[in-house]
Amino acid sequence: MISILGISAYYHDSAAAILIDGKIISAAQEERFTRIKHDSNYPFNAVEFVLKYSNLKLSEVDHIIFFEKPFLKFERLLETYTAFAPKGFTQFSKAMPLWLKDKLFQKKMLFNELKMHDKNFKDDGKIFFSEHHLSHAASAFYPSPFKEAVVLTADGVGEWATTTVAVGSGSNLEIKKEIHFPHSLGLLYSAFTYYTGFKVNSGEYKLMGLAPYGKPIYSDKIINNLIDIKDDGSFRMDQDYFNYATGLTMTNDKFHNLFGQKLRDPEKEQLTEFHMNIAASIQKVTEDIMLKLARHIKQEYKLPNLCLAGGVALNCVANGKILKENIFENIWIQPAAGDAGGSLGASLAFWHLELKKERSINKDDDMQGSYLGPEYTNESIQQELKNLGATFEVLKDEDLTNKTSDMIINGNAIGWFQGRMEFGPRALGGRSIIGDPRSEKMQKILNLKVKYRESFRPFAPSILEEKVNDWFDLKVVSPYMLIVSSVKEEKILKMSEEDEKLFGIEKLNIKRSEIPAVTHVDYTARVQTVSKTTNLKYYNLINNFYNKTNCPVLINTSFNVRGEPMVNTPKDAFNCFMGTEMDNLVIGNCFLEKTKQSSNLKINYKDKFELD
Repeated sequence: MISILGISAYYHDSAAAILIDGKIISAAQEERFTRIKHDSNYPFNAVEFVLKYSNLKLSEVDHIIFFEKPFLKFERLLETYTAFAPKGFTQFSKAMPLWLKDKLFQKKMLFNELKMHDKNFKDDGKIFFSEHHLSHAASAFYPSPFKEAVVLTADGVGEWATTTVAVGSGSNLEIKKEIHFPHSLGLLYSAFTYYTGFKVNSGEYKLMGLAPYGKPIYSDKIINNLIDIKDDGSFRMDQDYFNYATGLTMTNDKFHNLFGQKLRDPEKEQLTEFHMNIAASIQKVTEDIMLKLARHIKQEYKLPNLCLAGGVALNCVANGKILKENIFENIWIQPAAGDAGGSLGASLAFWHLELKKERSINKDDDMQGSYLGPEYTNESIQQELKNLGATFEVLKDEDLTNKTSDMIINGNAIGWFQGRMEFGPRALGGRSIIGDPRSEKMQKILNLKVKYRESFRPFAPSILEEKVNDWFDLKVVSPYMLIVSSVKEEKILKMSEEDEKLFGIEKLNIKRSEIPAVTHVDYTARVQTVSKTTNLKYYNLINNFYNKTNCPVLINTSFNVRGEPMVNTPKDAFNCFMGTEMDNLVIGNCFLEKTKQSSNLKINYKDKFELD
């Protein structure tokens, strides 16, 4: 037996993963344990979990792989500061002491962190380092159902690379092309995230969610001034408009003056039509670049399959556009496409490329639905609920499913906590809040009363896998909620001329389809297909709802509030349930009603987490 521990840490979304004989056993993000969103610290708790789940002590692990090479990253920082000198001295003076003290000597730092798990761990020769983009590419190719594929990775920046093209064949994976920092599609998108008042490395999905409310009227201005895009999708950015290479901000006055408005202060200024149009514009530019890249690499490598990874691969609208264009026959996207997935990719790269192990290919994929985190027995759940003072009833599977679907039909918001926790940023029916997609009010209710977040934020439909083509223009499965597709024409309710004149978010009040709570204002939805094989309990719930309503769809959003990581433990779930206006909690085989809980258990949850 050969065990490999993969670790990503120190930048954002720290995580750990374990392989045993090449099989993915477990993976989890540190934020779920510490309750600090996007936690960047050494993932002590995540490592503890994956070791425990695998019945291993750290000293028994054969190899430990970190997801990137610190010396290369240091080289990039040093060369960047030198190239831009004397500009950027402030950031340089802040960054260098930290690097010279800790980060540059990351092997020693990692070794000291790892020893905390096991006093018998004494061999730093077990620690290895992968390259950032190789880790991303490996996380996408090796678990995919493809024998051969082109792998496109796009993110902010790794060591030097920001965009890479790799080719995978069998057990081999080789990076063929790179675009280097400071030219970065991920950082371009983050610059606009910052400009519209959202947090970088956190708010990019908000910008994507805002885009359908606007018009891309600034796209030409972006292309003519900020970025030079070639026919093959490669690009260069004019650094005169940006401050991220050497400064402490993403944009500068020249950037702001180009668009005619200053940086939005989220504490003082509301989102306006201008911000919606900005969001729509950068979204269109991003889609255009990704489409050009996809077309070019298809033409060059002539392979039928595409794998996607890196933070930009979480832009499910762009993914949907690539799919719709039929550039590739098949597309597979790593569900933990961001840095967290680097922990998994680094371990897979080591297994196949360093240890030269053969690859077996699963026709579905090797991610097991991305249900790779902790799980809890019904006995442990019941005991925890008793300890918390909760009132609940224990139901058989069939009765639980039936009662939950009835509550959904009655308009209730349900916390759904079942099986193993998801790995990656999407709730996939393990740690979800669910509701009735037919409700015209449910989107607002969930956003404002349960999630405590912006009313414009869209929700995803979870649909029975075999019914997806009846409701969406989607001919493939989308198990990881990473593809946006149009709602079928026959399910759409077209807005009137008067409705179309409404301003941005006002359109939310107009019923746009038979499932308005999951239909964006542009008649699209971020689809999750649910399979019997990966999540039978969730499948059965949706099927029960379908049998009663003729609608094979539920609302699915992550089980958390704004600023909080997705819940991990039964206690996390109960606290979130009692701190919001959620109506029911279904956790294991336990069914809870809010009205039956003691008022003493009510907690102030709205301001518990820092807003993202």
